[in-house]
Amino acid sequence: MALLAPSILSADLSNLSQQIRLVELAGADWIHCDIMDGHFVPNLTFGPIIVKAARKVTQLPLDVHLMIEKPDKYLEDFVKSGANSITVHQEAVIHLDRTINRIKELGVKAGVAINPSTPVDFIKEIIEKLDLVLIMSVNPGFGGQLFIPNTINKIKELFELRKKKKSNLVIEVDGGIDNKIIQNVLDAGCDVFVAGSSIFKSDNISASTVELKNLIKGKDDKR
Repeated sequence: MALLAPSILSADLSNLSQQIRLVELAGADWIHCDIMDGHFVPNLTFGPIIVKAARKVTQLPLDVHLMIEKPDKYLEDFVKSGANSITVHQEAVIHLDRTINRIKELGVKAGVAINPSTPVDFIKEIIEKLDLVLIMSVNPGFGGQLFIPNTINKIKELFELRKKKKSNLVIEVDGGIDNKIIQNVLDAGCDVFVAGSSIFKSDNISASTVELKNLIKGKDDKR
């Protein structure tokens, strides 16, 4: 079943507890945490303290996406804070196999994110170890960007690679996800939809969550 993962990057952090509860009650499946260091991407967000705060108010899986340099230094901190999965960037890690092994040793799911200009083939040598692959459908660093159309082809390519390798990994897509693009993304093979601005910047967080969830579920039932 396709899943919805609201990204708290776009949430009101001064009211984080209530906003997480709103999306949880409206049907969210995961909570997505975008960690940015101001170096790997041109923005600075939050760290393990906010992940720990989110853990206190929800039992939903916390999907931690590290858009940072030298992520290996912080893996244990995020696991201790309550992360259920940790995704690192192919482009930010020198020894990716070692990093993925370490994430798994810490007892959480391991994922790799790839930027818009990074080919899907870059992860084929490690695909059997991955629990998820996060395809960035915008250039990472800021919320509210428009979906990059060529992402559809990358999702399809990863879908076929997963089938070829007989992998059980989850295909996740992050960036520009809204009610206009969901159908095409789901049809291409996406399993988890990360949505930030289209939920938390809307006039009604609960209603927007329900709408996206229903669109995903409605299409998923027909797959």
